Amino acid sequence: MDDLLKNVTHPPIIHRGTAETIFLRAQILYPVILLVAFVLSAAVHSILTSRSEEELDVPTVTGPGGKPLPVTKRKREQEEPRDLDSDGQSTGLVAFKHLAAVVVLTFLANGLALVAHLNSHHPKYDALQDPHWQCSEERMVYLIGSAFLYFYVLITLFDWKPSPTPVHMIVWMLGLVGELTITVSSLYVLWAPVNTVEIQQLGHANHDRVRGWDMFGFAVSIARLSLITLLAGLYAALKTRKSFKERRLLDEESNRSDTDETSPLLMGNGANYHTQTNGHASNGRNRAGSNFNGSQASSCQQPEEEAAFYRPEKLPHKSWYEYCRGYSVFFPYLWPSDSLKLQGVVLLCFILIIFQRIVNVMVPTQIGKVTELLKQRDDDWKTQVGLLIVYKLLQGQAGLLGSLRSILWIPVSQHTYRALTTASFEHVHSLSLDFHLGKRTGEVLSALNKGASINQFLEQVTFQVIPMLVDLLVAIVYFYLKFGPMYSLFVSIITFYYLYLTIRMAATRADQRRDMVNADREEEAVKNDSITSYETVKYFNAEKYEFNRYRNAIITFQKAEAKVTWGINHMNMCQSLVFMSGIMVAMMYCANEVRLGTRKVGDFVALVTYLGQLQGPLNFFGTFYRTVQQAMISGERLLELFKIQPTVVDKPNVEALPECTGHIKWDDVGFSYDKRRTALHNLSFECKPGTTTAFVGESGGGKSTVFRLMFRYYNCQTGKIQIDGQDVKDLTIDSVRRFIGVVPQDTMLFNETLMYNLQYANPQATEEDVFEACRAAAIHDRIMSFPDGYLTKVGERGLRLSGGEKQRVAIARTILKNPKIIMLDEATSALDGETEQKIQSKLISGNFGQDRTLLIIAHRLSTITHADQIIVLHAGTIVEKGTHQELLALNGRYASMWDKHCRAEQAAEAARDATRKARKLLCQANLSRGDESPSGFTSLANSTILHPGHIITTGPGSPNDTSSQTDSDSVSGDSARSENGSEGTLRDDSSDDSHHETMAGEYETATLDQTTSQSGAGYVPLHPHIESTNGREPVIQHASTQHVQALRQDL
Repeated sequence: MDDLLKNVTHPPIIHRGTAETIFLRAQILYPVILLVAFVLSAAVHSILTSRSEEELDVPTVTGPGGKPLPVTKRKREQEEPRDLDSDGQSTGLVAFKHLAAVVVLTFLANGLALVAHLNSHHPKYDALQDPHWQCSEERMVYLIGSAFLYFYVLITLFDWKPSPTPVHMIVWMLGLVGELTITVSSLYVLWAPVNTVEIQQLGHANHDRVRGWDMFGFAVSIARLSLITLLAGLYAALKTRKSFKERRLLDEESNRSDTDETSPLLMGNGANYHTQTNGHASNGRNRAGSNFNGSQASSCQQPEEEAAFYRPEKLPHKSWYEYCRGYSVFFPYLWPSDSLKLQGVVLLCFILIIFQRIVNVMVPTQIGKVTELLKQRDDDWKTQVGLLIVYKLLQGQAGLLGSLRSILWIPVSQHTYRALTTASFEHVHSLSLDFHLGKRTGEVLSALNKGASINQFLEQVTFQVIPMLVDLLVAIVYFYLKFGPMYSLFVSIITFYYLYLTIRMAATRADQRRDMVNADREEEAVKNDSITSYETVKYFNAEKYEFNRYRNAIITFQKAEAKVTWGINHMNMCQSLVFMSGIMVAMMYCANEVRLGTRKVGDFVALVTYLGQLQGPLNFFGTFYRTVQQAMISGERLLELFKIQPTVVDKPNVEALPECTGHIKWDDVGFSYDKRRTALHNLSFECKPGTTTAFVGESGGGKSTVFRLMFRYYNCQTGKIQIDGQDVKDLTIDSVRRFIGVVPQDTMLFNETLMYNLQYANPQATEEDVFEACRAAAIHDRIMSFPDGYLTKVGERGLRLSGGEKQRVAIARTILKNPKIIMLDEATSALDGETEQKIQSKLISGNFGQDRTLLIIAHRLSTITHADQIIVLHAGTIVEKGTHQELLALNGRYASMWDKHCRAEQAAEAARDATRKARKLLCQANLSRGDESPSGFTSLANSTILHPGHIITTGPGSPNDTSSQTDSDSVSGDSARSENGSEGTLRDDSSDDSHHETMAGEYETATLDQTTSQSGAGYVPLHPHIESTNGREPVIQHASTQHVQALRQDL
């Protein structure tokens, strides 16, 4: 048996002729050429296929760096039906699969015949006496390598859709040429004359030229050649048939086009255009993207597109080229184009990577050399061991070279992260209002946080993936030169099938990983929304509901995570099985050669060491592929975010607005958020500098839309909006907004100090400017009453301030901006009418500038009676326009609104009068406060009216004095409120919300009526919350029936 294996790879040396040389070289090169051709053709085919699809889906948006972004692909719910003879194609595919499987079996037949040949004859006899001995190393490489290659081609017939492809045709054509070369050369070798002189010089007689095993092998080769020819011919026939049918269909369509004049102009069924996420039609003709006018084509979107930006739920079909091209938009951030110093650092890092590759080859070679020196007890072993130690110190990511490269790369990595994250942050801020109205903040923040993973991904590609591929190629070449083609074949098979198994198994679980990522984003969104809406949760006692909602989100994420983790472990086991099987075969093969004396012990040690080094890159690829997949899935959100483009942008070469007087003119302005419903229709009005214009009308009439168009959140679709005689579309957005100040209804403040929020509008403003603006907004004294004054933190979104306080801070901030146009969107709704009038008058004129143009949206009509013009909006149109008196004279919609407002004010005043009378009667009843009552008030048993002669001591030094008691309570109430305002939430809504007093008065009157209806013998309980708004008067707990009747008569 030893001689058998020895002669398998090392037959006796016999001088070969040209045909025999071709025969041996062809068997070595055949699997190599096919493998290279298959990989290259597959890569080119995927690129060409992707480009042909891009001819229909042309990118119209660009990402950071100006690179075009690919269109967003959706995963098809079901495969589209095939147009051309689908039954015939299915039958042909089955035939291809069967024929390809038979080709693989022919290589197995050759291998079995070779094994039978070895076992049935004495190897030394055959090797020495048969000059056509074919059990050589070249023959084994040919059979094993080709079998594995054609087996993978068979797998692709099942995996690739559609299949077969031109890639298969290229492999079959090259395989046909290679098989023909090997078959012809083997035929010549079998029947060619043999040099009997060399045989006789070896001491053996000539042997028969052709044997039975040779004929069997030749017959199998002829059969394989025929099968490959049949595969290529069948593919060519089907391709020709398909091309003929396509041409025929084109001819039929061209013939039908001649009759278009007789067809109706508008087809009954219409045309369907599927708009891509980046805003263009899939057929390349119907473009509906953002424009300079801001008009955006809108259509009925599917439910999956209702989010602010597309969320990939399932893995769409994408080739590697599409992924690389899509994510190449991030690659420019890896190269520091603005720093020559960092560019030099990058170049130095690449040089270090080259040295690391050299060291990886030198280490196993040096170990083998040291092993041989120690075995031979050579005196030079110390020098070689020292050199080995130096190599080991330099090797690996943790070695000197790797550590130096990591240290040098730190500033480059920081530059990359900074550039990518700031670009994404700036991009989100550049998006228009329509995006921010529909976004989920948690999801956007999650997408922005993926910049770190993309940065890590780019770094891994540069410094780990590319070096890993180089290591694998170097290993194949190294084993070929150092150990021979068989070892190179072992490494190639291990590498190829390890990578294929990793990619295939990871790809099948991509949907699971995407589910996990989506569940993670959903968990973040739920957590963010719940914490942000803290007060709403408390208002509705929804803590348990929120806890369960977040717990369910975590459970959903963990279920998806468990599936991914199980898949990873399963893939790791399969990877280890493939790798260890290959290593076992290689080690057994080499160990046997060492035992037979054809290899040295040092070679075996070098082999084991290098295979161990090879395991590192392969294991890394398994981990890295999952990392890449995770980064790409995570990066999909950031990539989709980059695809969202602002709908309102500056025209090219527009000029800025240098100065502004505040002259506004609208000319037949029309606008719609959705073309199915018009928001504004033919609005025309003019606002001269220094005037006040008020907009009134029912909710949804278009008032807020007017402000949004004025601030250029949107552009009008028809008509013109002019400022100082210039169309705002012909001006830069930034310059227009610099002259406009907005105080929104819902004021948002940063979680910083009051001084920071106030100076946010004008960082150059001095403290005295801030104080003056706050005095104009009637908030300075209130701020100074806080313990920390202007350094008081306002809390998240300003929640530590009351509604009125936030509004006055926002007004002061707008005053500091010093705009010529001020828009108040119910910005004073939480203030009393007198304070509102004072603030508005200071906004129009005063120390902060003259001739301001003021636009107001208000529901309290009494606060806008001073306006120079009042515009009444209804269903997006102007129904009335004029001054307060002019509109009342019209006796139209505004007059009706004013009448309702006046009746409401009269009812509120009557309720306040009833409240004052009730307080007076309560004082006469001597219902005073007392510490002995749990409710804070004394019992009615102490009343001097109900119990004559009973004396109540109301306070120190003032017996029987109810007015003194009331004053004392008022002072204590004010003191308590001041303390409460200085701590905790800093709220004092009683001074701002005057309409609360009206509500309280009406509620008290209603309660007294209810109490009277419930009168009876003895004492009847009253509602415990009849009190004035400021909390200074006592609460009625009990009263006699007669007393209640007396109160009612007085009221």
